Amino acid sequence: MLLDTGSRVAVVGGGPAGSFFTYFLLEMASRMEIELQVDVYEPKTYLQPGPAGCNMCGGIISESLVQYLGAEGIILDSDVVQRGIDSYVMHMDAGTVRIDPPGHEKRIAAVHRGAGPRGQVNHRWASFDKHLLGLAESLGAHVINDRVETIDWVDGRPRVATKKGEGGVYDLLVSAVGVSGGGLKLMESMGIGYQPPETTKTYICEFLLGEEVIEQYFGSSMHVFLLDIPRLEFAAIIPKGEFVTVVMLGEGIDKELVDAFLGSPEVRACFPADWSIPEEHCRCFPSINIKGSPRPYGDRVVFIGDCGENRLYKDGIGGDYRTAKAAAKTAIFEGVSEGAFRKYYGPTCKALATDNSIGKIVFLVTGLIKKLPFARRGMLRMVAGEQRSPGSGKQMSGVLWDTFTGSSSYRSVFQRTMHPLFLGKLVWNIIVALPRRRAIVGQ
Repeated sequence: MLLDTGSRVAVVGGGPAGSFFTYFLLEMASRMEIELQVDVYEPKTYLQPGPAGCNMCGGIISESLVQYLGAEGIILDSDVVQRGIDSYVMHMDAGTVRIDPPGHEKRIAAVHRGAGPRGQVNHRWASFDKHLLGLAESLGAHVINDRVETIDWVDGRPRVATKKGEGGVYDLLVSAVGVSGGGLKLMESMGIGYQPPETTKTYICEFLLGEEVIEQYFGSSMHVFLLDIPRLEFAAIIPKGEFVTVVMLGEGIDKELVDAFLGSPEVRACFPADWSIPEEHCRCFPSINIKGSPRPYGDRVVFIGDCGENRLYKDGIGGDYRTAKAAAKTAIFEGVSEGAFRKYYGPTCKALATDNSIGKIVFLVTGLIKKLPFARRGMLRMVAGEQRSPGSGKQMSGVLWDTFTGSSSYRSVFQRTMHPLFLGKLVWNIIVALPRRRAIVGQ
């Protein structure tokens, strides 16, 4: 089961995972002087604003991923990056603090995955997903804008058929379907024992404010909220071109939870005083992967991105990049059998899964801090002190930066929080913050 000149590869899903895989597969094949036929099945053209051209994502590219892509020769054009995020502003009931990147060197890119939200006025920005898919096309991939309806087997090889009758028999099938559409059911029907990932619902909406208002009230900072609202794990407001994107992660997100967050004083203070939530605006409740598929591969088939294994809560596009490159490398240099994917692609998935387990502990601790007023005040005081002080020694700021961005592994974040110096500073700031609470109560 080896790919050679003339081999056919089907990639189902033209989002970041599918595009990254196709790009790396064709680039590596070229180096090995192998000519492949790669068909990417993606019904969206990414040219239509609104849900029809959207992949339902917050659209944050971490600074580590920006650096990785640059090293791969993948440059994000200025018409793709709608705003460079150069800082975070953390909002709690205890106060607000701005967190600059460690070393003042890191940068984050804010993009729209599709052609933009419904109601978009200015069309000068391009789709991030369209940009990546174009790079894959430039290396020779054939994009088929149609939805795959059936997948079966012919003499041990996968056969793909679309609604319009396109398709064929392939030497390798790559699933990059995500977890929000009906693609997972299609993959389960293949008869290879595929078990889909565990998922949870998120909430994403877009508010049209205009560039001037966004610059005045949000600037180039991503605003994150650690609020003691039941069932809310994390929330952020991301400024882009003419829109701000609101992202919420939590348990059983519904209208009641969304209204509680958007109506909180901390959120309302970020917007103009006369602003109100428009009756019509782009919003969705997409699913995300919170526990990957236990066996994301088989003979002549591999699952990448969200339908395989991905990062927990943060840097999902970075997870797409990692799994896609590992799967492509395996397919070109090791083969497309289940054994090859298990030995050479499996470790990447296991590493992500292990790190996600540590991430759950990190978010558990974060949730505990949100529920304890004295812990919130102590953390805020520690961050504020670090941001006022020049030089290094910004332990809490660095931990929060990497937790919010997903730029570092959860293992690294957790190890830093266990350092005696970090714990000592946090305990000291909590103790110092306690008398302030007593004084307020005494008044």
